[in-house]
Amino acid sequence: MPRATTRVPSRKRRKKIIKQARGYFGEKKSNIRRVKEAVDRAGQYAYIHRKKKKADFRGLWIIRINAAARNLGVSYSKLMAGLKQAGIKLNRKVLADLAISNAAAFEKIVALAHTNKNK
Repeated sequence: MPRATTRVPSRKRRKKIIKQARGYFGEKKSNIRRVKEAVDRAGQYAYIHRKKKKADFRGLWIIRINAAARNLGVSYSKLMAGLKQAGIKLNRKVLADLAISNAAAFEKIVALAHTNKNK
């Protein structure tokens, strides 16, 4: 008696994995064994970098805030300490956005933090 291969489900399973490997180079897009390895590895990198993206953006915001604050004569650490003492609870994302899009508002916030730091 011939071996039953359950053709439709196995083909569907393979096609689903190969579809995820679109754009890969060489055997990694056609050989099912290589495709599985490549897709698994890509998934691991995607998971890691979804977590890393948050840290990358925080660093970017800090760089932008620091650059804008130094143009106004205050360092990043002194600005953040002044904001904390003044009780101004703005996160780094909002501060960085203000520094880029609304320089006048950022300047007022820096002035508030700087005057409060001196008290």
